[in-house]
Amino acid sequence: MARTNNDDMLMDDELLAAFSSEENAAVAEEPEAQLPEETEEEASPEEEEWADNFPGQLAVDVYETADKLVVKARTAGISKSDLDVSISDNILTISGVLSGGEDEKTTNWHIQECYWGEFSRTIALPVAVKEDENSVKAELKDGVLTITFDKEKTEEPKKIQVQ
Repeated sequence: MARTNNDDMLMDDELLAAFSSEENAAVAEEPEAQLPEETEEEASPEEEEWADNFPGQLAVDVYETADKLVVKARTAGISKSDLDVSISDNILTISGVLSGGEDEKTTNWHIQECYWGEFSRTIALPVAVKEDENSVKAELKDGVLTITFDKEKTEEPKKIQVQ
């Protein structure tokens, strides 16, 4: 969940004036036309528990060449030892933990947009690939995990003569 300091936000009447016509802007100056102030609601224990048990998603790119299928995932800040990559029945799973080195002395967050914690992504690969160790290559370089698979050779469809 992103946290922000409300001091940086426009006031409701300023926001209304910025996005409305001149005649509507005059209405924003009237006291009765002001929007009610938003109150920050805290998540219920059930909502927090659900959020804690739902691992973050990992953004991926999947493309193919003539003989390879390539999966790329942005994994900046993740070490090789914190990654788990597996494949079974043409289903690829990439999971791990991204630790942000949480500073226990933090007293007040101003902005928190980065996801820290467990992540997981399961992908049904769009083409058949070879799953043996010699046909799969995984490389982590410059914050990008690249997994390259040899595609299974598929026979060309055979034409059947209709009589």
